[in-house]
Amino acid sequence: MKRAALFIFYILIAQFLFAQNYTQTIRGTIVDKNSQMPLPGAAVVLINSNPLRGAVADSNGRFRLEKVPIGRAGIKISYIGYNDILLNNLELNAAHELILNIGMEERIYAGKEVVISAESDKSSSINRMAAVSARTFTIEESDKYAGARSDVARMASNFAGVTGNNDSRNDIVIRGNTPSGLLWRVDGVDIPNPNHFAGFGTTGGPISILRNNLLSNSDFITAAFPAEYGNAISGVFDLKMINGNDEHHEFMGQVAFNGIELSAEGPLNKKTAASYILNYRYSTLDVFSKMGIQLGTGQGIPKYQDVLFKINIPRTKIGSFTLFGFGGLSEISFLDSKKDTTKEKIDFYGSEGWDLTNFSNQAVTGLSHTYIINSSTYTKTIIAATYHGFRTLKDSVTPGLIAITPYQRSNLIECRLSASFFINKKFSARHNLRTGFEFSDISLNLNDSIYKKNVNRFTQKNDFSGFQYLLQPYVEWQFRLRENIVLNTGIHGQYLTNTQSWSAEPRISLKWNFMPTQSFGIGYGMHSQLATPTVFYNQVELIDGSYHRTNTNLDFIRSHHFAFSYDWSITENTRLKTELYYQYIYNVPVNKMQHDSYSLLNQGANFEVFSPDTLINSGSGRNYGAELTLERFMSRGFYYLGTVSLFESKYRGSDNVERNTAFNSNYIVNMLAGKEFNLKFRKKKEEKRKKSFTVNLKTTLSGGQRYSPINTDESMAAKKPVYIDELAYSKQFPYYNRTDLKLIYKMNGKRITVEWSLEITNIFNQKNVYTQTFNHKTGETYFTYQLGRMIIPQYRIIF
Repeated sequence: MKRAALFIFYILIAQFLFAQNYTQTIRGTIVDKNSQMPLPGAAVVLINSNPLRGAVADSNGRFRLEKVPIGRAGIKISYIGYNDILLNNLELNAAHELILNIGMEERIYAGKEVVISAESDKSSSINRMAAVSARTFTIEESDKYAGARSDVARMASNFAGVTGNNDSRNDIVIRGNTPSGLLWRVDGVDIPNPNHFAGFGTTGGPISILRNNLLSNSDFITAAFPAEYGNAISGVFDLKMINGNDEHHEFMGQVAFNGIELSAEGPLNKKTAASYILNYRYSTLDVFSKMGIQLGTGQGIPKYQDVLFKINIPRTKIGSFTLFGFGGLSEISFLDSKKDTTKEKIDFYGSEGWDLTNFSNQAVTGLSHTYIINSSTYTKTIIAATYHGFRTLKDSVTPGLIAITPYQRSNLIECRLSASFFINKKFSARHNLRTGFEFSDISLNLNDSIYKKNVNRFTQKNDFSGFQYLLQPYVEWQFRLRENIVLNTGIHGQYLTNTQSWSAEPRISLKWNFMPTQSFGIGYGMHSQLATPTVFYNQVELIDGSYHRTNTNLDFIRSHHFAFSYDWSITENTRLKTELYYQYIYNVPVNKMQHDSYSLLNQGANFEVFSPDTLINSGSGRNYGAELTLERFMSRGFYYLGTVSLFESKYRGSDNVERNTAFNSNYIVNMLAGKEFNLKFRKKKEEKRKKSFTVNLKTTLSGGQRYSPINTDESMAAKKPVYIDELAYSKQFPYYNRTDLKLIYKMNGKRITVEWSLEITNIFNQKNVYTQTFNHKTGETYFTYQLGRMIIPQYRIIF
């Protein structure tokens, strides 16, 4: 009753505040994109203002536009000798000032004017060294896209080449690669998988710790990435955290499917423009479960909480400093021994005959320092620490007797201390050079034991405590041959001290705007990645009872990326992009002791498929395909995004037979569209754009995931699935199809913004296959299906 009364109180306050005409402030900083030097005197004009309104940047490059009507706005930024920038369809809320950090590009030839539109610029990335297979995305997109659940990982599944056909996990499968091939980075720090319930060797978990409302515009790169990125073979998710408001305190409260959330931000010191942001979230499903409310998740209730903070100090005598961090605790149990046999089992995450409990905890913290040496040179130094712990308890349950036998005990911990540094030198408008390195001290504590019934004791699959040291130097150079031709080159190095393995990886890309609205891009990159620690430090028991680690001499997995793109800005708000790509992967770990179908390229597809004891770098794989993107950026309240991906993903194990990878779904089609309506219940002019209603629709169609048929006789004898190796991944689940709808109603007051949203996932209740399940009692093999229709409400208040 208290919660209901508080909710009604907020609504009444919001309705009271909506009777007046309200405005907001747009402010920010304008700098040279390459040197990071402020651009004092840069002009900022509010588009479509009458009379024309504007502002001029001060000596620190800071500008301010006050009393801008809430709703949608656009600005134009101009500076002598630099290309103009247009930022359209900026969303202004009553409760949040809009704070922008804008980097401008210097012209090569004086008097040669080029206008860069924010909409068309989304076809590329914030990192200008990426000329192909890259795009930036806004946090507004991840908030509006139906099916994204305000999660940037799920939002990325809408992009061409990305598969997202698993309702239970937000694994990011890029162009048929294993999910473990992705690099996660936040504010310059390489981080572990930032998802609750995240296991080693995957990118997924059902819920991301990094929420969209805590992130700024970020990059997603799917091939031939710039030289500063390493230890990844499929892609890069380079995320940027927002800074807190350095002038006013702002607060946010939210109740959503992903959690009950509170956030605060504001100034710390006016002289240094220091600010803070602090956010905490707790599992909504756990709260409802404790209240006796069941929301369709079965017995396995996800319990989690997380916290995020950032302190930004941009102006000191010795440079700017940023301290940031986040952490999360998560736990979930699927206990077959406590299952209510009178009710239908709906825990498709669990397994019949097993009690399973997972704990996944992680923390990240980093301190960065940026120092401007002179008008053309600056440095950045980051010191960071990360922690990821994953613990599993798995017991066998005997039917009828409810006897529980311990089967697996796993406790996997990775701690990483890292230091990175780069120096950036802008020689001229044509030439920009950056060189740097990252050094990582990786501490591992791996314990994983399996109960062997025939010897009546546990054997250790992993029992390692020690260190790895990884050094990654790089250098990258950008050469602008002309205003419309940009060449990016670089080389990335990797050296692992334990094995003395090293890799020198050239990167090169070129972008040619052969017409004002059309461009070609071509790129090549060599990339490499370490094997997962649990694979690298796997051990086997010898006859005398001792153990031997069999894989510590594994080399890097290596790959060559080739990509070609064509981009056409059909109108100011609409673009068409096509891309062709080919990836060859080699040095892939496969079974050394016998010729079979196993390959580490299928890692993360099926948690019941275990790695062989001894591996060797003799496997290979290839991914190739074509992608098409047609996109209209938000204009006049309307947007759409359509992507089509056609591809093949193949691999060879130690038997040298070419097969489909587990992730070779062959095609992916995504269609999204949305319309924002500005509501006007009265005829008074001042009510315009105070209330809005947005409808977002998404539909996805993709080929099913590949799987291997089960050998029934051997599985009955082993009492667990045994797959027919000769037919590995020869079968394919039926196609995946899902349609989602999201409705958003927003009201703006003088100092408050209230938002209600309702998301209906899988509105047609499509039955999509989750996995094949084997019943070792009956010998039956059947499909287990993913979640059906779900209704997900959300309430957010910002003040």
